[in-house]
Amino acid sequence: MSSLAPLRLPPWVVSGTPQLGSGDELKRRLRRGRLVTVCEEARCPNLGECFTAGTATFMLLGDTCTRRCTFCSVATGRPSAPDPQEPARIADTAAALGLRYVVVTTVARDDLDDEGAGQFAATIAALKLRIDGVQVEVLTADFNGRRELIECVLAARPEVFGHNLETVRRLTPAVRGRATYDRSLEVLRIAARHPSDDGKGVVKTGLMVGLGETREELSGALRDIRATGCSLLTIGQYLRPTRNQQAVARYLAPVEFDELAVEARELGFVEVASGPLVRSSYRADRLFAASTGSAPQSE
Repeated sequence: MSSLAPLRLPPWVVSGTPQLGSGDELKRRLRRGRLVTVCEEARCPNLGECFTAGTATFMLLGDTCTRRCTFCSVATGRPSAPDPQEPARIADTAAALGLRYVVVTTVARDDLDDEGAGQFAATIAALKLRIDGVQVEVLTADFNGRRELIECVLAARPEVFGHNLETVRRLTPAVRGRATYDRSLEVLRIAARHPSDDGKGVVKTGLMVGLGETREELSGALRDIRATGCSLLTIGQYLRPTRNQQAVARYLAPVEFDELAVEARELGFVEVASGPLVRSSYRADRLFAASTGSAPQSE
């Protein structure tokens, strides 16, 4: 855990963080469906905007993770057994909300034989059966690098397969616990090389900044990611969820995010979302649509 003194939030973060407006109906639907969102568990700064707009990122397999990453506020402990009805409940709730683009993530489940891959596949299948023409994006854990589990998720044909590198090589052991930099790159490489029947599968990753990395280290991470074949990228400012997580080392100015986006595009990333409040699943449909030259499903 970092011993850095807390830094004052800069105005571009404070003024840009939406407040929760009329999102109570969405919260009621989620509670009725006994569903968990990463928006709430990870204390996302965009929760107000997304809930008010009637959208959320569903989190599979409960609200308890088997790993303890120093940047994350999701609880660590002994998770409950998988609920076989969860995929159907997610599909029903997404349909009731009128979602046409659905993002699904999960806690790490190292306790399960398949580490949650089967629940991902079942949820993708349930969504595609329930909602005609739905597009599904998944954000997975690393599955400990097990190719058969990564391919289990890919075989269900999500439009976007996401796995976050999160930070630079040097900081990974302190920030990400059991995860490793090279294993995450291999997850992206496996996904990028997986054959797709329609040729539309897209691979995506995300980086947090402000944890103490240098610009040179960020440039190295961008090159490493691009070399895997990953084509979509998000870059956002790390914001400390509570005092129990790692402190912020630095707040990057908006112009620095713009510069990183330019650098990433020059490396060949098809689309990049880079900004202080950008998160992996924030406006995910727009990023995917931009990469394919189509209109977002939400419009």
